[in-house]
Amino acid sequence: MTWFEALFVLVAGMGAGTINAVVGSGTLLTFPALLAVGIPPVLANVSNSVGLAPGTAAGAIGYRRELEGQRGRMIRLIPVSLIGGVIGGVLLLTTPESAFHAVVPVLILLGCLLVAFQPWLSKWISVPSHTHRGAWWVLPAVFATGVYGGYFGAAQGVLLMAILGLGLDPDLQRMNGLKNVLATVVNTVAAILFIIVADVDWLAAALIAVGSTIGGFLGARYGRKLPPIALRGLIVCIGIVAIVTMLF
Repeated sequence: MTWFEALFVLVAGMGAGTINAVVGSGTLLTFPALLAVGIPPVLANVSNSVGLAPGTAAGAIGYRRELEGQRGRMIRLIPVSLIGGVIGGVLLLTTPESAFHAVVPVLILLGCLLVAFQPWLSKWISVPSHTHRGAWWVLPAVFATGVYGGYFGAAQGVLLMAILGLGLDPDLQRMNGLKNVLATVVNTVAAILFIIVADVDWLAAALIAVGSTIGGFLGARYGRKLPPIALRGLIVCIGIVAIVTMLF
């Protein structure tokens, strides 16, 4: 990797960390960047997962204020995300990518629609948002998103925001903080699995780790200032970009 390529990957990592803290889908910056500098797809995916883990943790730390009062939710959802992340990581190492990628754009589109129409859907769905439990389907949905996140992870945040915002609490900033925690769990457990059993391009992973950590703190600092309608619009826009990128 040349100095220019290394700088390119570092900047992509900063962008990914910022986007992940605010919405998700940072993988759509770093994964193509790794491919562009000549790293094979599977090795790029593994190295990307390892590199983004510190950035998602930085985003979660930056949103710690929004996590106040959500201890019960985290206790219930973190184990589900952890198990899902392990299963997703194993799937990446043992199955072809084609089957999973066939449904990814559909999942992202569904997440975008749920986020966009959440205010209206919430009026029709009875969700005890004043409690920590939310709708019954939140647990299996978070588990499924964890599997997807451990496998590839692009737009994992979009899906989580749709699930948490609709089934748990309509306050998007608070759910963004919780989303960052769950994404950190998934990315970290997948990264540990890959470090143990798979090959990692450590230079690429280190560059993304440094960049995404800086970006994670920046995203947390400025993302919480977005009003709900702006945050909702940003989530939908990034989700649409993710769909177009993966299809074309």
